[in-house]
Amino acid sequence: MATSQRMPQPSSEERPRFVDRPPERFNDPKLNPYLIGHREFGPPLLTATQAATYYGRWHEAFGRHAPLHVEIGAGNGFFLAGFAQKHPEINLLGIEIRYKRTVLCARKIRNAGLSNALITRYDAWFLDDLFEPGSLSGLYINHPDPWPKDKHEKNRLISRWFLEEAAIFLREGATLRLKSDFEDNVARVPRLLDADGDGAPMPALPFQITGRCEDVTQGEGLWPDDIETNYQSKFRKRGLPVYAIELTRTGQAWPPEGWVSKHAR
Repeated sequence: MATSQRMPQPSSEERPRFVDRPPERFNDPKLNPYLIGHREFGPPLLTATQAATYYGRWHEAFGRHAPLHVEIGAGNGFFLAGFAQKHPEINLLGIEIRYKRTVLCARKIRNAGLSNALITRYDAWFLDDLFEPGSLSGLYINHPDPWPKDKHEKNRLISRWFLEEAAIFLREGATLRLKSDFEDNVARVPRLLDADGDGAPMPALPFQITGRCEDVTQGEGLWPDDIETNYQSKFRKRGLPVYAIELTRTGQAWPPEGWVSKHAR
């Protein structure tokens, strides 16, 4: 069996590992007005520094206790605002790395008058800065970057290491939903449940495939409460498919005793 090494969960002294650079460290902050704008926007937009302080206490950021759901790569906020509006019973946090998009998301949240949605600028490679094991009730990824070449394996979000991380953060019965216009982003998920990106055997992850769809733009799709994203709308209008898959976290313990996995950074 292939072996790998997982970076240990950071201690409180080591957290956070993702640190947002202050504007003065950029050559010319004025070239990107959203660099300053995202810092000045205020709630519902949290800077990376602010977000990291809510590790283990996200109910305080939302002002209430409710199941915590997370969207990675919130883009322009169509899914984030729409899903939060459909589900007032959950707290929904969007994670986005681009400054402009965090502001666009925050505007949508604010304009919709939503109190159960927040957006933060953070790097999805450092989710253990933000969340305790077993603290998430739902995880959503819409149209992640494809990175189609084999040499890009280390850059892919949809990877063995990410599914291992998701297995840690999701509680039993929670779901991971993925939509992508790039077919292999979805097709590779079943393979990664018991192997790495090169096909080497790995311990089986605690997920069950509970839904799969070859084109959510046709018919009823996969989820009755789904929100059409901006990308999804573009592909539907062009007559191109958008693939989807859903994983449900089982009660199997993860990681197995003595197992260390490689968090590819």
